Amino acid sequence: MNDLFADPVGEDESSALPMPSTHAPLAEQLRPRTADEVIGQQHLLGPGKPLRLAFESGTPHSMILWGPPGVGKTTLARMMATQFDCQFIALSAVFSGIKEVREAVAQAERWRAQGKRTILFVDEIHRFNKAQQDGFLPFVENGLFTFIGATTENPSFEVNSALLSRASVYVLKSLDATEMGQIFDRTCERALHDIAFDAQARERLIGLADGDARRMLNLLEQVRTAAQATGCAQVDGAFIETAMAQNLRRFDKGGDAFYDQISALHKSVRGSNPDAALYWLVRMLDGGADPLYLGRRLVRMASEDIGLADPRALEMTLNACVAFERLGSPEGELALAQATVFLACAAKSNAVYNAYNTARQHIQHDASRPVPVHLRNAPTKLMKELGYGKAYRYAHDEPEAYAAGETYLPDGMQAVRWYEPTDRGMERQIQEKLAHLRALDAAHGKKV
Repeated sequence: MNDLFADPVGEDESSALPMPSTHAPLAEQLRPRTADEVIGQQHLLGPGKPLRLAFESGTPHSMILWGPPGVGKTTLARMMATQFDCQFIALSAVFSGIKEVREAVAQAERWRAQGKRTILFVDEIHRFNKAQQDGFLPFVENGLFTFIGATTENPSFEVNSALLSRASVYVLKSLDATEMGQIFDRTCERALHDIAFDAQARERLIGLADGDARRMLNLLEQVRTAAQATGCAQVDGAFIETAMAQNLRRFDKGGDAFYDQISALHKSVRGSNPDAALYWLVRMLDGGADPLYLGRRLVRMASEDIGLADPRALEMTLNACVAFERLGSPEGELALAQATVFLACAAKSNAVYNAYNTARQHIQHDASRPVPVHLRNAPTKLMKELGYGKAYRYAHDEPEAYAAGETYLPDGMQAVRWYEPTDRGMERQIQEKLAHLRALDAAHGKKV
């Protein structure tokens, strides 16, 4: 059962969590033990707020805690067990399977026979598959335990709807710079009496922690170890730079934060804000995103949001991808930045994007219409005898290289006008040309 209990509680032990050893990591030594000690999440823990009311209710309820790493999900679950005098079982969906779940159920049944309530905490609940998540349902419904799941992913997509409907969802937020500063100061006051930090070191560590309290405490522990090893009692910004390994920005490369940042990049380009677009591009590169993945997304933006308003956009983004493949990182990243700024500054049009989607929807619901005879190819004698291509008008032989009045859609299909160019960028010229060609069609009796 060693893997079953992250915080073991024996059958005859109190549900109160034991005080951590002074040899425990800082993150464990300084873990808040009451709601009042928690820094951040005041939208949930402030007076009259949902989790504060839950703590004050006297009765635990099943819940999903959704938020980025290091914002207090595990801490809140443990505090719930203490607050409601419940036994506490913690599972990690990364390391646990059906065997560990069955053992947890058996333990909860033994505690219930003794008149004790159980809180079952499952970290990274999104890592369990549908069948594993379904396994909790009957025990949640019959009250064997109160279920608390923690996830960094959107539970709407990653948690079964049946389990989700039986739990309240609370959204936890990354800690801001002020809150991270409070954690820094508290840690120095309680555990780092022999080290002094200057303002630059404090600011640098807060930036490296990136809104993650656990990372902040781990970084401070690393600094303490490095300072003791070198006999340094005064830590400055330069010491932090040399002592700390590179810390990548936080996001799971397949997770919610990743796609949120991609969305922000796309919307910044679409919104013609080059500085914001650069911010999100560099933020993702700094976080370890695949540069060629970002390049592919830029290619998509070139067609979706700029299109024929500036056809150079597609060429620019394709060339940026080629440049990165040729140069690699970090030199090739500059080409991606150049393409990003170009897209943000370019004239915008989604006319091609809209026309494509409309055409695709039409094709999906329309019959398979035959190609008109005059548009068919006639490479053989039989095809020519059948009249294939007979009435076709070769545009280059017509005035203005345009066969005015000609039709190109299938016979019987009503004329459509899916592509409507805007009056921005090059599409203004396209708009004028199409209007002229339609006027020629009208002069030849074609309904336009």
